[in-house]
Amino acid sequence: LFGLNEKVKKIKNLILIEPVGYYDFIKLQMEAKFILTDSGGIQEESTYFNIPCLTLRPNTERPITITEGSNKLVKLEVNEIVKEANLILEGNIKKSKIPKYWDGKTAKRIVKIFREKL
Repeated sequence: LFGLNEKVKKIKNLILIEPVGYYDFIKLQMEAKFILTDSGGIQEESTYFNIPCLTLRPNTERPITITEGSNKLVKLEVNEIVKEANLILEGNIKKSKIPKYWDGKTAKRIVKIFREKL
């Protein structure tokens, strides 16, 4: 596509791979210095794993990943992306936490509410 593939192949420390399964993808995320994405699901996963995430979109349907998590919206401009990536690589990482109700106990809370209300 417009010679992009050849240019990308020349970038050191960038590895292009074929699509992988979910568990392999999670493993790759957990080993990443940071993540570039436009995926809402990946914004959530990076927040949960406390991996810095640069979301290449003007908005998100998951604002909690920005207010409490490790996500940051970045304009789809090369200079802006490079600037934000360099800040992360230099150690300027946003302090984040796992949001309050992301504790794996949602089903228990729902059952409790049903039992109280029914």
